[in-house]
Amino acid sequence: MAPPLSSWPWASLGIYKYFLLGPLVWKVAQEWAEQGGAPLGSRWLHLLLLFSARGLTYQFWFSYSNMLFLTRRRRVVPDGVDFRQVDHEWDWDNFLVLQTLIGAALVNGPLSLPGLEDLRVWDPRGLGIALLLHVGFSEPVFYWAHRALHGTPLFGQYHAGHHSTAVTQPLTAGFGTPLEALLLTLTMGVPLAGAFLMGAGSLGLVYVHLLTFDYLRSMGYSNVEVISHRVFEAVPPLRYLIYTPTYLSLHHREKDSNFCLFMPLFDLLGGTLNSKSWELQKEIYKGKNDRVPEFVFLVHVVDIMSSMHVPFVLRSISSVPFENHLILLPFWPVALVYGMLMWCCSKTFLVSFYYLRGRLHQTWSVPRHGFQYFIPAAKAGINRQIELAILRADRMGVKVLSLAALNKNEALNGGGTLFVDKHPDLRVRVVHGNTLTAAVILNEIPSNTKEVFLTGATSKLGRAIALYLCRKRIRVMMLTMSSERFLKIQREAPAEFQQYLVQVTKYQAAQNCKV
Repeated sequence: MAPPLSSWPWASLGIYKYFLLGPLVWKVAQEWAEQGGAPLGSRWLHLLLLFSARGLTYQFWFSYSNMLFLTRRRRVVPDGVDFRQVDHEWDWDNFLVLQTLIGAALVNGPLSLPGLEDLRVWDPRGLGIALLLHVGFSEPVFYWAHRALHGTPLFGQYHAGHHSTAVTQPLTAGFGTPLEALLLTLTMGVPLAGAFLMGAGSLGLVYVHLLTFDYLRSMGYSNVEVISHRVFEAVPPLRYLIYTPTYLSLHHREKDSNFCLFMPLFDLLGGTLNSKSWELQKEIYKGKNDRVPEFVFLVHVVDIMSSMHVPFVLRSISSVPFENHLILLPFWPVALVYGMLMWCCSKTFLVSFYYLRGRLHQTWSVPRHGFQYFIPAAKAGINRQIELAILRADRMGVKVLSLAALNKNEALNGGGTLFVDKHPDLRVRVVHGNTLTAAVILNEIPSNTKEVFLTGATSKLGRAIALYLCRKRIRVMMLTMSSERFLKIQREAPAEFQQYLVQVTKYQAAQNCKV
């Protein structure tokens, strides 16, 4: 039997868990109808607004941390997120649903706060009280409770799942058990309750406190260093007042130090401060984990809808096979505007990466949509973007750059030959799918071969194989009925090697050929 508070009661509901907030929506609808307009003083409305705003805070940090073109040099853990982690963290927002329901019970219960219509919009005293209670209550309570969760048997029952994620993400902050969510609710709610009980509560305080709490949580889990080491060098005490993504990442990996909520001061007092925290933070901020990829795949945006499936938009969309989700339709105009802005002022950028046999592979994108490749006036600009990407890869020391989709269009740049001919001293190998396939086939041909029979000889793949083999003085019998296409390929070969390309029109010509 599972320990109490170790699993979510609505785990089987999936996406339908949001119907648990249906009564709040119904209350808002009733008040809207009664007042003939938006019920700005409605407790239920503000609970729903807070639910949305808090979710957007985590989404903002998720998007930022996955914008690799901005963050790749400052990633704490350079590895990527696998699909197992995505599946585990799929219901990361369970704690938001729980806290919204708790909030609804409080504002409608015997300990109900005054009606929001009677609250001040802002009272600066409340902020001071909440801050004092956070430092005096929330931080030490969280610290000791967190340390307790790392003991046996509590760790295995309640906290191991949270630490099962290899690479922290902003959404990892919400991934946990109901017990962990209740602990966070306590540490987050007591400062607010204290301010209200002392008569200094305000609507603004609720928003500021909750959103700041979520902002700092998602920042710590972002896996991207955002605070310069120079700040801590200029003001040394600050390092004990605010944690960093590196600080939290050390806890997540080593599990025996850095237990604090936001303030490392409590780790210092408790003797659990990891001595590597600040030096490692400095190294990561300066780009210690940056690495030159061995291989770059140069793609482009397919269409407006597919542009919203990039990893830094919505993980629930980008982590599943492509389809036209109706939920994305309202954002289509926004994506169109961004597409036009990219056309005007963007350059090739890093989209994603993966490791294969210890080698770093990256996907770069030309900031153009598929339809733009068929606009004659856009041809020069697209080729310029591709050329700049190739030159950049060459300067970086990339070994292979592969042109994908329309970036290798024959009518656009001759399958990439335009750039190779223009820059003959390139160290990076410019290839595409056909040339890579040709390389695999050529690698299988025995080294002592003198003659080859080639079917599909005038296709892109056949052309590449034929032109390579003739330069090796290997006789290539090209099976094709089209003399025009054969002669076109033959003329591409250097004059001294053209004799090695021979047109044949029947399979019988290969009866004595071994390859």
